[in-house]
Amino acid sequence: MTGTAPAAPTAPEHARTVLVLRALGLGDLLAGVPALRALRRGFPGHRVVLAAPAELGEAAAATGAVDRLLPAAAPGRAVPRTLHWTGPPPDVAVDLHGNGPPSHRLLAALHPRRLFAFAHPGTPGIAGPPWYADEHERDRWCRLLRWYGLHADPADLRLPRPAGPGPAPGAVVVHPGAGSPARRWPVERFAVVAEELRARGHRVVVTGGADEDGLVADLAQRARLPDTDVFGGGLPFARLSALVAGARAVVSGDTGIAHLAVAHATPSVTLCGPVAPCRWGPPAGDPCHLALWHGPEGDPHGRRPDPALLKIRPDEVLAALDTLPAPPVPASPAPPG
Repeated sequence: MTGTAPAAPTAPEHARTVLVLRALGLGDLLAGVPALRALRRGFPGHRVVLAAPAELGEAAAATGAVDRLLPAAAPGRAVPRTLHWTGPPPDVAVDLHGNGPPSHRLLAALHPRRLFAFAHPGTPGIAGPPWYADEHERDRWCRLLRWYGLHADPADLRLPRPAGPGPAPGAVVVHPGAGSPARRWPVERFAVVAEELRARGHRVVVTGGADEDGLVADLAQRARLPDTDVFGGGLPFARLSALVAGARAVVSGDTGIAHLAVAHATPSVTLCGPVAPCRWGPPAGDPCHLALWHGPEGDPHGRRPDPALLKIRPDEVLAALDTLPAPPVPASPAPPG
């Protein structure tokens, strides 16, 4: 099932529970969608509870694979110290957060009947498959679940198209932010791309996270964007999803909005560095999604733009945009009657 989301969850409140730990960001959640859907199909009579940051509630609901979000987060994408779990132990606990042992022990403390996780010498009581550092994130979690006997398809990652038009239909969405300075391409280079696209007659809009208003304002000023084309403050997920779904293309670093473009089949150019696209990038071989990468890999938590990222030039981004196909035309609704 690669093109549509599963039906909305309908597990009753008293059903047995699958608790999934993935207390990370939007891109992490979207990369985990194939695994979440595999769990939904594999445990149809269970409630699927996702332990993740509270702000991901709308995104989790949009996957069609989660019944409830259990707020859980820690600074720096670390494993939460505790989970505010009430009621009986989960029937199944699934570690989609990392390779333990902290995440393993956090779930084991809830005494689930079964615990799905990768093997680690620090938690020898957990039998699971080996962890491969160079594996793509979507493939990794699907392989974990296949080891436990579930069918998991890494291509099952699309989100349903939002109802109604987005706030800037047909625009090119430029997103200069990322979770760490190492993954942020210089704002002046984004501005060069934005200015050239506007000179070619494209509408260009800029987005940013809740703490990136300064970066968004800087890009908007450099590219001389009107206020109507500036979406700062961290858009609510429903509005961001509609913006991306209706866009001509998305240009960004390796961050959440790049995964959202893939989820909506919106053409995209992702500027990768310091992490290679073979580990976090869009599906290889899809002409709708191009990842620019020069290597080598570096520190994803570095305090300045990674040298691999700085090898990407504005003219390379523009050339990649020129090769992208037009986004698919949404199907027209059937006439009444």
